[in-house]
Amino acid sequence: YNYVIVGAGSAGCVLANRLTEDPLSTVLLLEAGPKDTLLGSKRLMWKIHMPAALTYNLCDEKFNWYYHTTSQKHMDNRIMYWPRGRVWGGSSSLNAMVYIRGHAEDYNRWSREGAIGWDYEHCLPYFKKAQTHELGPDQYRGGNGPLHVSRGKTNHPLHHAFLEAAQQAGYPFTEDMNGYQQEGFGWMDMTIHQGQRWSTASAYLRPAISRPNLSVAEKTLVTKILFQGTKSIGVEYVKNGQRKKAFASKEVILSGGAINSPQLLMLSGIGNADDLKKLGIPVVCHLPGVGQNLQDHLEVYVQQKCTKPITLYNAQKPVNMVRIGLEWLWKFTGEGATAHLESGGFIRSEPGVPHPDIQFHFLPSQVIDHGRVASTMEAYQVHVGPMRSTSVGWLKLKSTDPNDHPIIEPNYMSTERDILEFRQCVKLTREIFAQKAFEKFRGPEIQPGNHIQSDKEIDAFIRQKADSAYHPSCTCKMGQHSDSTAVVDPQTKVIGVENLRVVDASIMPSVVSGNLNAPTIMIAEKAADLIKGLPSLQEKNVPVYKPKTLETQR
Repeated sequence: YNYVIVGAGSAGCVLANRLTEDPLSTVLLLEAGPKDTLLGSKRLMWKIHMPAALTYNLCDEKFNWYYHTTSQKHMDNRIMYWPRGRVWGGSSSLNAMVYIRGHAEDYNRWSREGAIGWDYEHCLPYFKKAQTHELGPDQYRGGNGPLHVSRGKTNHPLHHAFLEAAQQAGYPFTEDMNGYQQEGFGWMDMTIHQGQRWSTASAYLRPAISRPNLSVAEKTLVTKILFQGTKSIGVEYVKNGQRKKAFASKEVILSGGAINSPQLLMLSGIGNADDLKKLGIPVVCHLPGVGQNLQDHLEVYVQQKCTKPITLYNAQKPVNMVRIGLEWLWKFTGEGATAHLESGGFIRSEPGVPHPDIQFHFLPSQVIDHGRVASTMEAYQVHVGPMRSTSVGWLKLKSTDPNDHPIIEPNYMSTERDILEFRQCVKLTREIFAQKAFEKFRGPEIQPGNHIQSDKEIDAFIRQKADSAYHPSCTCKMGQHSDSTAVVDPQTKVIGVENLRVVDASIMPSVVSGNLNAPTIMIAEKAADLIKGLPSLQEKNVPVYKPKTLETQR
């Protein structure tokens, strides 16, 4: 093959599609997990494709790597659960379908951090290229890309109450948090199309699968990258218990995600030479940044009892679930056709912060333990957390066995700034929930609960209850050759070797202010042009909202 792509996830599916647009370019796409359909049917695989069924796959290992972190010393020694997609579509087949791009300044910061050519004016056109927004194209939205993005259809009174309460608290309403103005509250964009999850497998892989120059293998674990000296020539993989090799005449591209890509590099001899030698792995290239710079978002649920029977509590009773499921199976409509995270917002934690660093997702329901425990009452909640955490972690190999999960150390809540920001998250959320718009719905606070008031009590609550928002990233960061911690250059090429790239969320120099699926798809769209040798798209002078003054928090 010309190209071997490792991982059919959010980035790998995009690359497989774009690189096979040229009929002379041959591609092999290898995925560790299974297909996302059964006998070619999405309906038979409803746990993936029905948006409301999303928590099912967060709870079992069938389509999920099911990672866990080390015990977190700044969070009461809790071991945190990290689901990651192991299926066609990767985590875009498991996520909550929230389409958020982050802030323009995130990409301008990348450029300052050494990812030259990845500033907002060079990234925006690739967000647009990927997207078809149901509200049509404009200066920020795409109108004919493979990735369908839509708005919520339930019109739920609690979403309206949340948006109204935010405005009563003095925050702006924003028409498009992915457009001119991220700051404020509004309706969320979602990767849902005609009532179905629109993963990268649906958007990019299925339309390309019939091309004769694309080969796809599932249930195939890549165990190492093959080298001739420092030139990557292919990969070794295991399928049905048999060890095989696949060769790439042009390039091997890793799209395994923020955990698998650095793990595979290290297993193949690219990483910190001292660590590799301890495990007896022959060093191909000493690249100490591999697995370092691990960044993620933490979030906490603030929950309030609802005095009216309008939440999703009733929908979660077995007889109603059957009714909702049958309607979805029949015509892809109804309460099964949404993830229910239809409103949200972005605010600044304090005066002086230049762009939003706190994110809200509102849900007219109660979630307990990643959805692994059934809701017990009529309630609504907001997921809230800081988006530019100053805690940075790492991951390392546990052993030379590719089946062993790496040691994951996110180092959560290890800075004073993070503790302060989370405190603000709770206080600012409570203030929104206390507004007049919630008066006719507001019962007692379930979580943290009215007994949690002092800063000390709030800090303890965060340590006990905050969880990953599932945004691991930055473990193969993009930067300049002169930066000893960089793993790939701005062309996405692995530094110090030839014919090897990494294209996924691991190459972010720093985590963006929002969810990671849309940026990961953008990264892959942009990388596809780099791999093809095309000049980058660019859109200059697109206006971006700035607060009138930074002297106030809102």
